[in-house]
Amino acid sequence: MEQGSSKIGQLMHGLGMDLLLVLKIVAILFAAWFVERLIHLALRRGYAKAKAQGREEMTRYRFFRNAVRTLMVILALIAIVYVIPSLRSLAFTLFAGAGILAVVIGFAAQKALSDIISGVFIVAFKPFRVGDLIQAGEVGVFGQVEDINLRHTTILTFENRRLVIPNSILSEDRIVNSSIRDERTCEFIEFDLALHADINLAMALMQHRALLHPSRIVSPDVATSMENPEEPITVRLVKIHEGAITLRMYVWAKDPVDARRMHYDLNQAVLEDFLEQGIPFALPIRRSLQGDSTRPVVPTHGQAAQ
Repeated sequence: MEQGSSKIGQLMHGLGMDLLLVLKIVAILFAAWFVERLIHLALRRGYAKAKAQGREEMTRYRFFRNAVRTLMVILALIAIVYVIPSLRSLAFTLFAGAGILAVVIGFAAQKALSDIISGVFIVAFKPFRVGDLIQAGEVGVFGQVEDINLRHTTILTFENRRLVIPNSILSEDRIVNSSIRDERTCEFIEFDLALHADINLAMALMQHRALLHPSRIVSPDVATSMENPEEPITVRLVKIHEGAITLRMYVWAKDPVDARRMHYDLNQAVLEDFLEQGIPFALPIRRSLQGDSTRPVVPTHGQAAQ
């Protein structure tokens, strides 16, 4: 017991620490925690008062809460380094020759600073908010924004996986936001049929199934819609392929999640109706190219004629 105490005492003496210094470190940690909690409570109270504003206030609250927490940790570490004599002298020695060190630190922190600035821009200009359903990039994962902090944004996918993306990447990438203004979603449901299929019957079956689905809502008055206002459900022939045609149905749902579920349900229901009514689907066309083995092969340089 006495040997353990003596070893701890020797370690503290080597670091230039005594009981008063330990109390100073404890006081710094307590002060940092206490200030962080006060600011956190103030932010939380401010968010509660402005809760009617919804996701924008939640986004600001989450971002500033994480920023304050990070800032207090950094300030506490700086204060602890300053009060410990051995660490303070080491820090002064490093900063005395700050030429090369500043370049190294600046190069290492370039990405972090880019993420922080991008996070501030995201909160300021609001391309997305906490709770929005977004898709990042051309073929990015679709999910709900769960959190935004100084370095990265967390997206909760439909597979219950959390995708962590640096803010600098999100600020430079294309964002598809399904919740920023109107969550109502027009879902495109397409089927590839054979050229000789009964198009009118296929369209009627698709419309019938869509009208029966509980998640389907009445089409809103949207200027950019390709729908026919005289029909409750619009089905159009959108493409003629080589040996196939594509029928597209426009069906509305109240939000992207309901639209995705409705899409999958209608895929199954329409497939069953098409099979029952004998409507043929398009089959892939494959061609095999065969060379003519009877033609002579022209020899290249350095090869003998066959």
